[in-house]
Amino acid sequence: MSMIRLYDATGAAAGEVSFPDERLILDKGEQAVKDVVVAIQNGLRAGTASTLSKGEVAGSNKKPWKQKGTGRARVGLRQNPIWRGGGVAHGPKPRDYSQKMNRKVVQLAFTRALSDRIAAGDVVVVEAFDFAEPKTRRMTALLKKVGVARSALVVVDAYDENVALSGRNLPNAAVMRAAEVDVYDLLLFRTIVASRAGFEALTARMRARKAATEGEGA
Repeated sequence: MSMIRLYDATGAAAGEVSFPDERLILDKGEQAVKDVVVAIQNGLRAGTASTLSKGEVAGSNKKPWKQKGTGRARVGLRQNPIWRGGGVAHGPKPRDYSQKMNRKVVQLAFTRALSDRIAAGDVVVVEAFDFAEPKTRRMTALLKKVGVARSALVVVDAYDENVALSGRNLPNAAVMRAAEVDVYDLLLFRTIVASRAGFEALTARMRARKAATEGEGA
């Protein structure tokens, strides 16, 4: 059993939460994690880079000088890519960088990433985030009490405006619903701080080991 630190709403230690090692997948899925992270990062690319080809640069198509007899190199038009102000040869054009990923690969990657964080002790559980009003100072104090030294991903089961606003201005923290967390989010933050309900919702998305080993070599 993996033991996960448990804190109450004030940040005081309240024991531990056990998580069965049988649900962890640590023997495969590394390549799936890499592929999914690359796909997520590619999906974030704007793909708006654009240059003008020689046919798109404004100007006359008149030949600058005659083909022969001048002693100069022949040239067809002023929009020539080798000239200053001319078009760009083989330049970038708007494109979609998104990649399609197999659902089972994404699920395996998520399970492997979360399993690694649980096994490494990078996940802590808070009974509940009890914020009567949005206070960044209180969120900062709570994260410090539960042992967050650098960055933190705060996971809740359902959207809570007070919690979201309390963590919005923290540069190294993010508040997300368990259903919104992806593989990249699991790897980006140093510590995952989840409410008990948020932790249960997060681990419910993990792939069952039995289903992962039947008829697949992922």
